[in-house]
Amino acid sequence: MRCWTVSPRSGLARLLRAPSRRRPTVASTTSDSSPGAARWRSAQQGLTALLLRDLRTLRRLINPRRLQATVPPWIEAVAVVVGQYAEVSAALAADFYDGERADAGVPGGFTARLADAPPGEQVDASMRWATKDVWDRDADVATPAQLEPLDVRLEAAFVKADMATQRLVADVGRETVRQAVRQDRQAVAYARVAALGACSFCKLMASRGSVYATAETAGRDANDRFSGDASVVKFHNNCHCGILPVFRGQRFQLSPHAARWDEIYREYAQGHPGDQLRLFRRALAEHDEYPLPGSH
Repeated sequence: MRCWTVSPRSGLARLLRAPSRRRPTVASTTSDSSPGAARWRSAQQGLTALLLRDLRTLRRLINPRRLQATVPPWIEAVAVVVGQYAEVSAALAADFYDGERADAGVPGGFTARLADAPPGEQVDASMRWATKDVWDRDADVATPAQLEPLDVRLEAAFVKADMATQRLVADVGRETVRQAVRQDRQAVAYARVAALGACSFCKLMASRGSVYATAETAGRDANDRFSGDASVVKFHNNCHCGILPVFRGQRFQLSPHAARWDEIYREYAQGHPGDQLRLFRRALAEHDEYPLPGSH
């Protein structure tokens, strides 16, 4: 199989060489709209653009007339590219974490460890999910998507593969920050950073604010709304949310847009167990100035 490597001309080296920011003042307040979070998002978006560009070059590995023989090598090549980009995603996240820590002015040294790239079996499973509709099936058992012409099915598979690989790569950066918060004694919590045009789930998770990393760090301030991390660290395909660390002595403050999402949730969705997300989504469509994906 051909070995695919990321060229230095791809721009990855330039992202890594971008100077990390260090401000002389100590940030006693942090927010999901902090400058550091914005810079990390911008770097990750640039990384995603390069990733998708390289994935497009791999499409020629698939021969529509020889799917059985050419899809597996394509999956192997995608796994190589995902591994390479995952390393850069982790490095960008570690640099972001180090910068936020320096800005917080917390004492002591700490080095964020890079999270591992996704295992090959995870990439394999994601790509097999993306391509599940390209195979010919009998009309009586095929879904409508599986009855489309092959070129349509292949294009849909590539779109799903792009979204899945974006999540796999971005997750490594997000996990790098999450691990650091758990390992750093000066870190107490983290918050979800969602884009203005994010989906309703991401906006709901961002509106929760800072979530304590452990019950121990929560201490007497813990409550049902701000403890635990199961939902805050769930991300979907093509999700561009990030994780913001919060350190001892810092106060987390919701950005104006996230505070507005919290107001909408409290007014229209809170107190309706099992139906909060649907009600929140409907309320966002009517009352949030930032459109939901697919609403325009």
